[in-house]
Amino acid sequence: MNTIDSKNIPELRKGFKQYLAENHSDLSKPEIIVSDAFYINSHDVGITFEDALKEKGTEKLKEKLKAYFVSIGRKNPTGQTHNYLRNFRLLKEYVTGNKDELVLFDKEELNKAITAYIAYLPEHFEDEVYKWEALKCFQDNWDISNEIFAKMLANSLAKTANLLDVQFNFPCAMIKKYAEHDSEAVKQMFIDLYDENKDLAIRIDTFISSSKNLQKKYPDLGNKDFQNANVVSVYLWLRYPDKYYIFKPNLDKDVLQILSSDLELKGGNGYRVKQFYTFMDAIKPELENNKDIISYISSHLTDNSLKEPLACTIVNDFVFFVGRFLDDYSEWEYNDYNPGLSKEDWSDLLNNPEIFTPSALAVMKRMMDNGGQGTCTELANKYGETKNYYNKNSSTLGERILKTGKCAEPPKRDDGSLAYWPILYVGKETDRNVEGSYIWKIRKELKAALEDKDLSDIELISSTTESSETETDENVNYWWLNANPKIWSMKNMGVGEEQSYTLYNDNGHKRRIFQNFVDAKVGDVIIGYESTPVKQIVALLKVSKANDGEKIWFEKTEGLTNPIDYDELKDLPALKDMEYFVNSQGSFFKVTKNEFEVLRDIIRESNPILEDKDDVEKYSKEEFLSEVYMDSENYDLLVSLLENKKNIILQGAPGVGKTFAAKRLAYSIMGQKNESHVKFVQFHQSYSYEDFIMGYKPDGNGFKLQHGVFYDFCNIARNNPKGKYFFIIDEINRGNLSKIFGELLMLIEKDYRGVNASLAYGGEPFNVPENLYIIGMMNTADRSLAMLDYALRRRFSFVDMVPAFGTEDFQDYVDKMNNPAFTKLISKIVELNQEIAKDPTLGTGCCIGHSYFCNQERNKCTKTRMKQIIDFDIVPTLHEYWFDDSTKVDTWKAKLYGALDD
Repeated sequence: MNTIDSKNIPELRKGFKQYLAENHSDLSKPEIIVSDAFYINSHDVGITFEDALKEKGTEKLKEKLKAYFVSIGRKNPTGQTHNYLRNFRLLKEYVTGNKDELVLFDKEELNKAITAYIAYLPEHFEDEVYKWEALKCFQDNWDISNEIFAKMLANSLAKTANLLDVQFNFPCAMIKKYAEHDSEAVKQMFIDLYDENKDLAIRIDTFISSSKNLQKKYPDLGNKDFQNANVVSVYLWLRYPDKYYIFKPNLDKDVLQILSSDLELKGGNGYRVKQFYTFMDAIKPELENNKDIISYISSHLTDNSLKEPLACTIVNDFVFFVGRFLDDYSEWEYNDYNPGLSKEDWSDLLNNPEIFTPSALAVMKRMMDNGGQGTCTELANKYGETKNYYNKNSSTLGERILKTGKCAEPPKRDDGSLAYWPILYVGKETDRNVEGSYIWKIRKELKAALEDKDLSDIELISSTTESSETETDENVNYWWLNANPKIWSMKNMGVGEEQSYTLYNDNGHKRRIFQNFVDAKVGDVIIGYESTPVKQIVALLKVSKANDGEKIWFEKTEGLTNPIDYDELKDLPALKDMEYFVNSQGSFFKVTKNEFEVLRDIIRESNPILEDKDDVEKYSKEEFLSEVYMDSENYDLLVSLLENKKNIILQGAPGVGKTFAAKRLAYSIMGQKNESHVKFVQFHQSYSYEDFIMGYKPDGNGFKLQHGVFYDFCNIARNNPKGKYFFIIDEINRGNLSKIFGELLMLIEKDYRGVNASLAYGGEPFNVPENLYIIGMMNTADRSLAMLDYALRRRFSFVDMVPAFGTEDFQDYVDKMNNPAFTKLISKIVELNQEIAKDPTLGTGCCIGHSYFCNQERNKCTKTRMKQIIDFDIVPTLHEYWFDDSTKVDTWKAKLYGALDD
């Protein structure tokens, strides 16, 4: 081998990549293989690149790599070492022309698994004895020369139910049916399978092929024959239990990874089984020479079990354990910490809503549904919300529990702060290809309490869309999507909505940087940017479907309430080499992990992830009725009008509680007092389109296009399509409505919700989302204002709000005050309203409202306070009504005072 120095590296990388394409085309992700293979060339791991390429260099590299990964805090250093080493061996194979000896398993990992298996046996071996019983049954009955072959076969396979016919797969039943219909054909299949003079791979493939021919011959028996590599390996093991093993493709692949094997199962069914048997043969001596294992299993086999030979069946059982249960017997961190809480203690805490809030119970329910354990990433992907949601809620729950004084102080982190989550869980780093890097398992006492807790009212799958927190992931690519908002607008897409994008332009030519479209895969994260006139990052998306040669599909995961301007990004040093900023011609650009992290931080600074608030006060229809003094029938009508029309106006005289009712109507429909879903504005004569939608406003020495309050609130609502949002406009008739709403006058209609129209400034497409409701209020007593024009009136339903003095709830309120003067004053106000209603210049729309008298405290509702209401609220209104009849005003003032003097 020639000495390789750093000057040869670029050429060597190029040659190695070509070598992989020509000799290992079956390997996926060659770019990662090349990167891993040259890792030690760019990192000081304690061995030079040249020394690692020498004979015996691989073993030295293994030691150095593992020590290096431990020193830099890499998670799962053994697995990391194995992955890098496997790819380096391919490079060494290319350079030297010789293959390193295949490493079938890592001795250290195997020994740890064997130790765990020994601990597992006493608890579970009773459930696994059926394997040895199935062997004895087969060995006792098998006789290929039996004239009644079908019956002999059925007797031989009588105890294989757990091995063969499981989960809608019925290979045992099917092979017995074929034997009944074509005994000679099936008999010959087994004769050929058990012919040890023939190649094993060929025998397996021949059996599977012959079975498929029988299925075609006898289609009425079933449309599947179910004879696959796993099933045929069972037949081999039953016949020769001293030589063969059970092959389970998916499980065995995991086992190879767990035990850090270089073996890759490739090729046809038979060849893959043959390869895996090489691995099983390699670990067999480690198990059959373990006296603890042999002794335990030998002494616990039943009389109906095959007791010799043992080794191959023990290997089968061990591999099954490693693939399915090893995690449960691996070392969990914080096992030595005991919070000191019994099942009963946990039950008490679970029933305390101040400790176990709805969000905390949601985390618990999802953990239990996931088998009592999971990573934050796994839970987020499976049930919704962000990874931080599960992390934060677990930590804050642990902190609340600690503050009760009922549990022991948890361990401290390296920085001296307390780690709260160990109160709830034990944990460990994930050792294999699991979503996320650290897994939690609920403590057994808490788990026992949760099993008795009714969580049926707690949401399993999150209905919120605030789970679009995008964190960097080594397996995710990042992209910048440049869209022309005049063609399609990411801003106006609903969260969860998909959009296809063609790989070719209208002329049939490939789009610029065509390879980016090819490289994008499902789950990749996309920064959504809209070009002129918007020039802002407006959304986050993901690749929802890979390209099919013509199109690729994107799904919107989050809309940005506060978009990020191009000017904010263009001069950042960290982004100067970003593909888009180097040459913006095109539509789909690569973003590096570091560039994405910079962009993400900028986005999150203006658009923080909103966590669920557990302390949001609930609000019901009953509470509305008790506070607003409206009867149930009118409330139902009000809700129905708003749901059906999307826009209503509450009209009435001052003091009838329009504003109060509007907000509480929103609360009652939402079921909670969630202020973030309600926006309140007040119109006036100078209120404009620029304030409401968008317009140019002074900015430094010039003018800048800025969004208005309704524009921003529509974006907030659009980003959470499952929530309901309420835009409340006070004094709606005081503004120039045609001027304020502009082209949105059409878009607020129910039938046009979600439909795009071009805005006046720049022609940007915009729509009003379906989950946004508009509640306007107007004073019918304000005679200085003109009536609303017809164009606006037909887009709203108008609801009269009248004084509630006569309602049952208001009368109850008056009675509870137990104040004779207050009761008489209310009676006089009712008389006054009758007078106002009869006045042809006024009418019922000018009656005095009840809200002037609401929320009075019994001990503070003095005559002095009531005179203040008369002097400063009622009489000024009467002066406005009867401005040309001061005698009438004085008369009623005296009557109202008289109610207090009696």
